Amino acid sequence: MLLVEKKDGIAVVTLNRPEAMNALSKAMRSELYKAMVDIDADPEISVVVLTGAGTRAFTAGLDLKELGSDPKAMGAANAAGADENPVKAVELCTKPVIGAINGVAITGGFELALACDVLIASENARFADTHARVGIMPGWGLSQKLSRLLGVYRAKELSLTGNFLDAKTAADWGLVNRVVPADDLLPTAMKLAADMATIPVETLSFYKRLIDDGFATTFGEGLALEHQRSSAHNREVTPEAVEARRAAIQARGRTQ
Repeated sequence: MLLVEKKDGIAVVTLNRPEAMNALSKAMRSELYKAMVDIDADPEISVVVLTGAGTRAFTAGLDLKELGSDPKAMGAANAAGADENPVKAVELCTKPVIGAINGVAITGGFELALACDVLIASENARFADTHARVGIMPGWGLSQKLSRLLGVYRAKELSLTGNFLDAKTAADWGLVNRVVPADDLLPTAMKLAADMATIPVETLSFYKRLIDDGFATTFGEGLALEHQRSSAHNREVTPEAVEARRAAIQARGRTQ
């Protein structure tokens, strides 16, 4: 139910329950957690691409059949542990995670998409927050993230209607980085991942954490955080290291 392929510094993680719209069953959530822990600890991997099998769904969110048949299953909606909460499983990864959104991302699937660092959407992608229609409240961050990403009015429109947001509008609203034809989705995500993988993984992880931690604070606090961390980091950078990087940047610039 979860496929992991590692090659050239990139790990491709595929949610593989296409017959169930890649719904996040308890077993799948556990496997995703294990995979992200393994990837995070793998020194050969710099970047992750997360996608879904098939063309219908990235993931439809929590498995409603489980929720409807097991009285204890509802606890997953507010699970704090990363082995139960797929958003935390992705967020615990210190390496960049590119979401290749191949189809619908619904409710918990929408939340999982927003756990990624960059989103590339297929033309088939659509997003929906159906928490209110199902009669439950989000517990993986959607009610707070969406308003910060789209603005409070657009967030309320989506969450209080449960309507779908198509890929083009998602791009126009700044929710995804870009929209590409379905056949180009994985190649585009892999090309972006390969670009990131040319940067040392320690630098990627440090910068990702700096952005995320600053975003979670006020602007003034974020500036102070940047100053504190970058000052400590930059004191350790030698002129020789800068020169080596400069030569690499010049070489890359000639091929862009």
